[in-house]
Amino acid sequence: MDIANASRGRGRLGALLGVAVFVAVLGAAGAAYWFSSFPRSIAQILEDNRQLRSAVENLSAESQIGYAKVISQETRDGKLFTRLKFVETDRNDPQKRVLEREYEIEGDVVHFDALVVKFDSKFVTDGRERALYLWRRVYGETTAPMHGMPINTVGEEPGRYRELGAKLSLKDRATFWSEVWQLSNDPDRLKDLGVTAIDGSVVYKKLQPGLIYSFKVSNTGALTADVTPAL
Repeated sequence: MDIANASRGRGRLGALLGVAVFVAVLGAAGAAYWFSSFPRSIAQILEDNRQLRSAVENLSAESQIGYAKVISQETRDGKLFTRLKFVETDRNDPQKRVLEREYEIEGDVVHFDALVVKFDSKFVTDGRERALYLWRRVYGETTAPMHGMPINTVGEEPGRYRELGAKLSLKDRATFWSEVWQLSNDPDRLKDLGVTAIDGSVVYKKLQPGLIYSFKVSNTGALTADVTPAL
């Protein structure tokens, strides 16, 4: 009788241990899923993702980053309005368009605003600075910059840098671009990670029909606009 009771006791203990192990495994899996549901910080993304760092290091120096031309100009109620087409070009092929938009601006002087994001020697291994050029907005002389019309959508991945996002998960990609765009409000927020920004990189021109305005980047990151006759 004592042997039978002992056997049943061992059986119950084994069953309880099995249940405990099963619950523990479920708990660990649940905890892992719960923690994985939180987005990683930008520091974790920049420091841990070797593929992203490699993609940034492979960024080549850029020259032409877009162009614009006047579609039409007309006077309405005594005011001049300029309708223009803006084109953002591919990083590796200036003849390829990755974004194309049309805008109507009051007047004929138009401002094109970009955010220049720089990766310094803390982020790249060869010590040569790399940069991203993100078109922000376009506006006329009578419009405050904050009320300008968007070119790229703030917070989203620009088409000309899709290869960077391809190195990240969808969740990390959203965090990366959100943090990069926030540099427009706080250029030094990622300085300790080797990432800074030059906000307010603006080029403006008095636009005329029959001309092409090619936007280029100088060695210092400044925007310029070369003017050539339209063919």
